[in-house]
Amino acid sequence: MEGLPADFWSVIALLLHMTAAIGAATLAIWLWPRASRLGAAGGACMFALAFTAVWSLAEAIELRGIIAGPLLETGRNLIWLFVVYKLFAGDARDARLGPVRAVLYALTFVELLLLGLDLAHAQAVSSPAFDAAVFGLGVMLRLLVTVGALVLVHNLYGGAPPETRLALRWPTAGLAAIWIFDLNLYTIAYLTADWPREIAALRGLATVALVSFLAIGASQGRDVLRLRPSREATFQTFSLLLIGSYLVAMVLLAQWLSFFGGDFERLINLAFLTVTTAVALLVLPSRRLRGWLRVTLTKHLFQHRYDYREEWLRLTRTIGATGPDAPPLGERVVQALADTMGSPGGALLVCDEGESPVLAARWNWIPASSEATLNTSFASFIERECFIAELDSWRAGAATPPGGVPAPEWLLADQRAWAVVPLIHYDRLVGAVVLARPPQARKLDWEDFDLLRVIGQQLASYLAENATQEALAEASQFDEFNRRIAFVMHDIKNLASQFSLLARNAELHAEKKAFRDDMIVTLRSSSEKLNALMTRLSRYGSGSIEKLEPLWADEVARTAVGRFGDTGQVLLAECEPLCVTASRHSLEQVLVHLVQNGLDASPSGNPVLLSAVREGGQARFDVVDSGSGMSPEFVRTRLFKPFVSTKSGGFGIGAFEARELVRAMRGRLDVESREGLGTRFVVRIPLAAHQEERANLHYQQPTRSEKAA
Repeated sequence: MEGLPADFWSVIALLLHMTAAIGAATLAIWLWPRASRLGAAGGACMFALAFTAVWSLAEAIELRGIIAGPLLETGRNLIWLFVVYKLFAGDARDARLGPVRAVLYALTFVELLLLGLDLAHAQAVSSPAFDAAVFGLGVMLRLLVTVGALVLVHNLYGGAPPETRLALRWPTAGLAAIWIFDLNLYTIAYLTADWPREIAALRGLATVALVSFLAIGASQGRDVLRLRPSREATFQTFSLLLIGSYLVAMVLLAQWLSFFGGDFERLINLAFLTVTTAVALLVLPSRRLRGWLRVTLTKHLFQHRYDYREEWLRLTRTIGATGPDAPPLGERVVQALADTMGSPGGALLVCDEGESPVLAARWNWIPASSEATLNTSFASFIERECFIAELDSWRAGAATPPGGVPAPEWLLADQRAWAVVPLIHYDRLVGAVVLARPPQARKLDWEDFDLLRVIGQQLASYLAENATQEALAEASQFDEFNRRIAFVMHDIKNLASQFSLLARNAELHAEKKAFRDDMIVTLRSSSEKLNALMTRLSRYGSGSIEKLEPLWADEVARTAVGRFGDTGQVLLAECEPLCVTASRHSLEQVLVHLVQNGLDASPSGNPVLLSAVREGGQARFDVVDSGSGMSPEFVRTRLFKPFVSTKSGGFGIGAFEARELVRAMRGRLDVESREGLGTRFVVRIPLAAHQEERANLHYQQPTRSEKAA
C-alpha cells in the first residue's frame, strides 16, 4: 500500500463516497412516502440519510483539513444517535430504560466537545507538539463515541423482544457497519499517531453497507430475506477463524520472545517454532478436536443440532451407492447411521426367520464377542418400545428399561459399544445397529432419538425390501426348477403314451415280423430320446436351441407322421421338398406335440392332417383337426400360458413349449380355431439360404421302418 501514489487513494475515496452519496440521497427520496415502514424512526432515518449524503460529498472532495469536515461528521454522528433513540422508542423502551437517555446525552456532549476542540484548534497557533496532542485527544474522543454507539446498538437489538427483532435486524446491522468501521479506523489512527489515509479512503464502503441494509429493512420482502449459513459453512468459517487466531497468537508471542531473547533470540525463535508446529500437527488433524468443535458450534449457534436436508441427502447417497466397488447393503446401512452420529463404525444384527438378531454385517468395527447377538427378551423390548439404548447410561446404572430387561452382557462389556438403534418396519423388528463410540462422545438427547428413529425406520424399509427381493429371486429359481420338471414329465408322458400304444398293438400283432421290426425301431428311438432327455434339462422352459442347421422339412414331417404308426388317423396331406434352417429334434417335437393335441381334441376316427408347403421365404407346416376347437378368448389369454390346460390331467405346457421352440428357431407359431369346428396350427420356419435341388437324386417314399424312426 505504501508503493501506491496518493492520487490513487484520492480516486478510490472519490468513487466510494460518491457512490455512497448517490445511494443515500436516492434512498432518502424513496423513503419520503414510505417512512412508516421503518416505524417511529422513519422520518429520522430519512433526514439522516440526506445529511449523510452531504457528508459523503464532503469526504469525497477531502474537506477534512478545514472546519467543514469535522462539523459535518459531528452532525452525521448526532443524527444517527437520534435515529437510535427513535428505534428505542419503537417499542417504548426509551421510557423504561433511563440509562439509554443518559448514554445518549453523554455521547452528544462528547461530540459537541469534539466540535469545540476542532474550532479551538483552527483558531490557535499551530505547532507540531500542539497538533499532535490535539490529534490524539480528538481520536480518543472519537473512539469513545464509536464504542458508546456500538453499545447502544447492541442493547437495542439484544434487549428487544422476539416480535420486534425482525423490524430491528436490518437498521441495527447498518448502524453497526458504520461504527465498526470507524472503530477500526480510529484505533489505527490512535496507535500510529497519524491519519490512515488509505483506510479512510475505504470509508465509503461502510456508508454503502448502511444504505443497503436500510433499503432491505424498508422493503416489503425483508421478512423472508434472512441470513442462514449452513452448518458446514459455519464449521469451516470457525475453523479458519481458529487457525487465524492461532497464527496471530504465534506472531505476537514470537515478537514478545524477540524482546527477551538477547543473543539467543534466533535459538529461542527456532525452538518455539518447532514446538508450536509439532503441537499444530498433533492437535489440528485430531478427530476428537473436530468432533468437539462441531458439537460446540451446533449446540450454541443453531436452534437444531442437525441440518436435516444435508442428513437426508447423505443418507440417500450412502444407501444408493451402486457399482462393483459399492459395499454390500448391510455395510451401507451401518455407515449411513454411523455418519449421522459421527460414529467411526458399527455392526448390523439382523433377525433371521423370527430368531433373535445375529451379526450380519459390520463397518469399520469388529465386536469383541464372537457371538454377537441380542437375546429374545431384549429384542422384544426394543421392538415393542422402539427403544434406543444408550449404553453409557446403563453402564453407569443411571438408566434401566421398563420391566427390568437387561442389555446383553457382551454389549455392556465392550466399552467401544455406544448405542443400539432398532430398525423397525411396520412394527416388526428387522434388525438393530450397534454404533461404536465417537471420538467426542456425548449424551443423546430428544433430537438424537427422533432422528435415529426416523433413519432406523427408513433403513429397515431398505432391508425389508432387499429381503423381499431375495425371496422373490429364490421363489423364481424354484419356479424355474418346477417348470423344467414339468416339461420333463410332459415329455415322459408322451413317451409313456407311445409305449402304451405299442403294448396294445403288440397284443394284436406280435406274431407279425414287420410289426416286430417296427417295434424294435420304435423302442430304440424312444430309448435314445430318454437318454437325450437328461442332457436337455438345461434348456427346458427357456426355449433355447442347441444348434441350427439346414435340414429337409418334408423328411421331418414324414418322421412326425410315422411316430403315430399305421392307425390311419394322422395323414400327410401335402409335402413339398423344402430345406429349412432349424433343429431336427426340436422341429419334430413341435410337430408331434401339435398332432397329439389334435388327436386328443378330435373324436375317435377323425383324421388329423399335416402338410408342409412353401410360403414365400418360409416353410409352412399346417396341423389341422376337426375337434372341439377353442374360443378366441382362450386362444388369446390362456393357450400359451404355462400350466393352463383344458385336458384333464394335462400339464398345460405343451403349447407354451412349442411356441418357445419355434421362436428359438427364428420362426412363428399361429393358431386358428373355432369352437365345434376344429383348430389349425400354423408353424412357419425360415428356408435355408441355399436350397439343394433334388433333380439328380432318386427320391422315393420311405420304408415303414424309416417312418417308425
